[in-house]
Amino acid sequence: MKETRNILGWLGMAEEQSILEDAQKHVEETCKTVSYFSDAVRAFIQGDLSSRTTAIENVRESEHRADILRSKMVSQLSESLLLPPDREDLMHFVKTLDKIADWTNSAARILGFIEQKLPQNVLKNISLATDLIVTSVSKLREGIQSLSKNDLKKALADCQVVDQIEHDADDQKKLLIESLIHAALEPVTFFLCYQLAEYLEGVTDKIEDAADLVKIVAIKSK
Repeated sequence: MKETRNILGWLGMAEEQSILEDAQKHVEETCKTVSYFSDAVRAFIQGDLSSRTTAIENVRESEHRADILRSKMVSQLSESLLLPPDREDLMHFVKTLDKIADWTNSAARILGFIEQKLPQNVLKNISLATDLIVTSVSKLREGIQSLSKNDLKKALADCQVVDQIEHDADDQKKLLIESLIHAALEPVTFFLCYQLAEYLEGVTDKIEDAADLVKIVAIKSK
């Protein structure tokens, strides 16, 4: 019988266990970054600028924590006894996951620059785009958890949902830009909102990239 192999579920050597624990922490911190961004968007829509500022700062701090974990894991992997293909797969995954937090932080910074009150239709589309990000990263986390348990069928199914959400995010980006075009916005506000639309869709792209790597590992593990 072919032995099932899974680089996210070694649980053998103490060094490998440490890397796995940090990988799980990194996933959770990335999800926190997205959650804080959702809080910032919600506060912005409600006109609660103080809460928006607090949430944006939470995003920045969370992204920084994720970056520290990334650096630690890259250092550990560089010295790990893992086979080169496994080490390269996990290294690529860690860096890809970190881009989710990084792009989310960039979206939060842009949100913090928007001062003009936006029309309800624009706010609605920003909210919908943010909801897609939250759903997508949650499904990615489920896929990673399934992979670590060697539930490859569930992991692949979760990643397929992430793929579909990315397509939905493309459509939502178009709707958001259309709402911006028809809104009476100051030039600077239009530019910031357009950049926000780009980054919102970009975050779902990065989540899909991470999901693609989960699929690759799942397929290799069969």
